[in-house]
Amino acid sequence: MARDINRAICLFITEEWIDPFLANGGTQVGFADNHNILESTVRKIKNNPNYRIPVETLFKICHEREISMSNFFKKFAEKFPEFENR
Repeated sequence: MARDINRAICLFITEEWIDPFLANGGTQVGFADNHNILESTVRKIKNNPNYRIPVETLFKICHEREISMSNFFKKFAEKFPEFENR
């Protein structure tokens, strides 16, 4: 695959959720607190190209955003169609 799935998931979370949160005056600590994860996890999602995001972390973020995992992956596939199931 042209792009690593873990990196693409982290990019999606960063571009769609973390960056807008920060642009609206939020902090990484605030994002972490609002999504039931550690601030160090937010840093890994944003800055570590080798971070392998655990399913549990993705589930926590989705749960706090009130989005199902299936809807997350639908939105993810729209942004990164190379990962869409064919």
